[in-house]
Amino acid sequence: MHAVILAGGRGVRLRPYTTALPKPLVPIGDQHAILEIVMRQLASAGFKTVTLAIGHLGHIIRAYVGNGSQWGLRVGYAVEDSPLGTMGPLLTMQDRLPENFLVMNGDILTDLDFAGVLKHHEESGAPLTIATYARQVKIDFGVLTTEGSSIVGFQEKPSIDYRVSMGVYGVSRSTLAKYTPGLPLGFDELVLDLLAAETPPSAYEFDGYWLDIGRPDDYDRANADFAANRGLLLRDEAPEGLHAVPAVRSEPAVLPVPAARTTPETAIEPAEPAGADGRAA
Repeated sequence: MHAVILAGGRGVRLRPYTTALPKPLVPIGDQHAILEIVMRQLASAGFKTVTLAIGHLGHIIRAYVGNGSQWGLRVGYAVEDSPLGTMGPLLTMQDRLPENFLVMNGDILTDLDFAGVLKHHEESGAPLTIATYARQVKIDFGVLTTEGSSIVGFQEKPSIDYRVSMGVYGVSRSTLAKYTPGLPLGFDELVLDLLAAETPPSAYEFDGYWLDIGRPDDYDRANADFAANRGLLLRDEAPEGLHAVPAVRSEPAVLPVPAARTTPETAIEPAEPAGADGRAA
């Protein structure tokens, strides 16, 4: 199974934490980055290969992740030299992607079954699968329904229930075929195009733990919650009293290229470590 992690954003809403670090590398708890947690979860779920779409401070992400061998993954990179939207980076690598693959934002904490999302997508036959989460908004006012100048309905401080996108998707390569590599493509544009074509996406409903770390308040909550949620998020940890030996990170040789010209090899194929000890040259 293959996953694409979108890690090229500037993290403006999370400043000042993202002034010197890309958002996927901000620390959670005492010793883990968000991206490390995600990579460990993907490896535990059975994923073998990952492409990281990087841009802002991408060299720091490459230095941290290397070729992914410390998690038993093969990691390659696609470099954005200009913003391409949520789905735009996929277009530069689509010739080297499998027909069905997982796409996710690199700044979320969840115990979602990533393999389950991809399996659901493959079985549904839908062009796109969106992992969804239940939200509720409490309206602090009495809500009026009007027709012209007449009030025909009233609700006292109602709650509105709805489902939101979690930032995790199952995608089929064929769904991207009509779009031009190198041009921006937003998630909203893709969904609206599918609805207009009467080929609607499929929903994968989830009601476990999910936190989108987009603002300082979200980041503070993630750290406050981590001790209680560690067992959910890091199920691959050794039992208490046992200590896993950390693997040496290695750095693949990846050259950034313009977004519209990203080669399939750059997007997917990780380079082998340069030294016998696993460290990059």
